[in-house]
Amino acid sequence: MLITNIKGLVGLHPKDKLVLRGEEMNNLPVLENAWLLIEDDFIKDFGTMNDIPSQISSLPTQISAEGKFVFPSWCDSHTHIVFAASREEEFAMKIQGKTYEEIAAAGGGILNSASKMQIATEDQLYRSASIRLKQMILQGTGAVEIKSGYGLTVESEIKMLRVIKKLKANFPIPIKATFLAAHAFPSEYKNNQQAYIDLIIKEMLPQITAEKLADYIDVFCEKGFFSVEQTDQILKAGAKYNLKPKIHANQLSISGAVEIGIKNNAISVDHLEETNEETVFALKNSSTIATLLPSCSFYLGISFADAKSLIAANVAVALATDYNPGSTPSGNMNFVVSLGCIKLKMLPEQAINSATLNGAAAMEISGTYGSIANGKKANLFITKPMPSIAYLPYSFGETQIETIILNGKIYNG
Repeated sequence: MLITNIKGLVGLHPKDKLVLRGEEMNNLPVLENAWLLIEDDFIKDFGTMNDIPSQISSLPTQISAEGKFVFPSWCDSHTHIVFAASREEEFAMKIQGKTYEEIAAAGGGILNSASKMQIATEDQLYRSASIRLKQMILQGTGAVEIKSGYGLTVESEIKMLRVIKKLKANFPIPIKATFLAAHAFPSEYKNNQQAYIDLIIKEMLPQITAEKLADYIDVFCEKGFFSVEQTDQILKAGAKYNLKPKIHANQLSISGAVEIGIKNNAISVDHLEETNEETVFALKNSSTIATLLPSCSFYLGISFADAKSLIAANVAVALATDYNPGSTPSGNMNFVVSLGCIKLKMLPEQAINSATLNGAAAMEISGTYGSIANGKKANLFITKPMPSIAYLPYSFGETQIETIILNGKIYNG
C-alpha cells in the first residue's frame, strides 16, 4: 500500500526513541507533502513527494491523502473495558453532588460492577467488550491495555482475564492484560482485609500464571481502598510471578502510592490527579511513566493532573482513557487528547506524543508502535482534510479520523 500526497506525516521519531521525557515531548516531527509505503504489516519507507522513487510511484494500491494528515495510532495504556453492565444509575447521583466515596458507600462503584460481573458469562462479557473495542479502534486506537478488577472473586477475576485473552487472540491490535483484583475489598472481607489479600496472592496469582493470563499487576492504592503497605505486599507477590506493576496512584489524595510504585519498579503510575513537589521529585528521579487520565477528572468533576509540572521535571507523561462504566464511560482517545490540551494545558505536540509513543512505552511496545519509523508496525490513521495538527484537539467532539489502517490493511470494523 502506498499513501501519497500526505499533507503532514506525523510523529517521525527515530525507531530507537522508546520514550519521550520533559522537553522532548515538545518535539513532534512532521514531514510535509509526504508519501508512505507499507509492505506486509510494516512501514517500509517514506519521504517527500518531490523525491518519490519511480519504481513505487506506480504501485496499484494507492491512497491519496491530499490535504490530510497521517498519524500513528493512539496507544491507550489504561482501560477497564471488560464489564458486565453500564452504571448510568449512578449518573444522577453524581449530578446531585454525591462523591466517589459516597456512591461506593451506597452500594455503587466498583462493588456494583463486581456483583453484575459475577453473574455474567464469558460469552456475554466477550460480546460486549468486543463492541467497545471495535468502537475504540474506529476512533483511532491501535493498541490497548485492559484490566480485570470487577470480579473480586477467584472465579470472576479469572473469567475477566480469559475474556481479555480471547480479545487478544481475535483483534488485530496489541492488547496487554493487567490483573487488578486489588481494586476494592469485597464486602465479605471488609473486616478481614488480609484474608482477601491472601486470596489474591495464594489462589489467584498461581492460577493466572499457570494460564498465562496477565502481563501486569495493578493495585488501587488509595484511602478507603488499599493502603501503601498492602500495595507493597501485593506488588512484591506479583513480582515473584514476573508481573510488573502498573498502579492506580493519587487519584483522590496524596497517598504515598506513587512512591511505593516507584519502589517496586512500576512501568507506570496512573491517575495522579493529586500531586505535590515530593511526588513530582520522586517521578523525576525514576524511569516510571506518569499516565494521566483527564476524561476521568472531567466526568467525576475532580482535580485535573498537573501535567505541566511533570513535564517541566523531565517526567515521561502518557495519556489514556480509563474507559470504565463508573468514572469514564468513554474510550475516545481524541477527546482525551483534547482534554490534555484544554484542561491539562499541554501543547498539542505534547498531548499527541503522550497518546502515541509514550502510551506505547507504558505498555512496553514502543519499539514497534507509537511513531512513524521504518520497520514499525503500520498501525495508522488518516484524518479528514485539516488545516493543521492542532486542529485535531481543537475540534473536540467532532471526529477528524477518516481511515483506519491496522497491520498495513484498511480496517472497517
